[in-house]
Amino acid sequence: MKKVSLLLLAIFLGACGPEDESQNNLNQGEKMLLMGNSFFRPYAEQLNDLAIDAGFVSHNAETVFRGGENGRPINFWNDSESAEHQAIKAILNQGNIDVFGMTAGHDPENPIEGHKAWIEYALERNPDITVFISIPPIDYPALWSELAQENGFGTIQEFYEYGINQLIHNAMVDQLRAEFPSINIFTIPTGWATINLAQMQLDDLLLDEIELFGPKPSSIFTDSKGHQGQIVIETGGLLWLNAIYDVDLQLNNYETGFNTNLHQIAIDIAQAHDPAYRR
Repeated sequence: MKKVSLLLLAIFLGACGPEDESQNNLNQGEKMLLMGNSFFRPYAEQLNDLAIDAGFVSHNAETVFRGGENGRPINFWNDSESAEHQAIKAILNQGNIDVFGMTAGHDPENPIEGHKAWIEYALERNPDITVFISIPPIDYPALWSELAQENGFGTIQEFYEYGINQLIHNAMVDQLRAEFPSINIFTIPTGWATINLAQMQLDDLLLDEIELFGPKPSSIFTDSKGHQGQIVIETGGLLWLNAIYDVDLQLNNYETGFNTNLHQIAIDIAQAHDPAYRR
């Protein structure tokens, strides 16, 4: 059995139900609370433009962000005196939140602690809430091959797939679903947008002049940490649009600004995602 050390688990994570009347909200656009870090924020912001462009006129997302580990649910929860903690509670206290989105980042010793605390709090005023967890890529892309090999995997793709299935779905989502059987909890494998585009760049398959590292408009990564270039943000945003609003990306005509077919890349990611963990 392949074992992932707590240190590498921290690296992986540090990048960091029934529908009745809620279906009407989904058709017009939903009220959301989205909280996370810099491997979450770009997609939350991109979703605003994409949702309105796709016709979800009532889409409304309130957002709370902090960098790095501070953007994990457990850190937001434990920092109870922080302005961000109070802001999240204030938004939830208003009620009528349809969708609550968080990053997968967590404490390896207690993987559901922060998510569980926030879901419990959210349910007090938002009993029909849907929860999603965005799974970031592994950070420090220059070390991807080394990290994969150290953990017994041949490629970063195999390592990330293991992380999704074992560290997120089995260790977190299944446990949260057991704790909250009445609500819908699903995942978005956002990190595949980064990994797939990076591989396409290495294989010279992109139809745009894109560097691996460099400026945001023309690169996969903007720094050694692995923060996203615009082509990654556009692709991840489309993935979120499909995952949250069930938009058929084959029919979506949003202009990404790139020649590469980012819609198809997002479609391929969505179709490969385990149906048991879709909305």
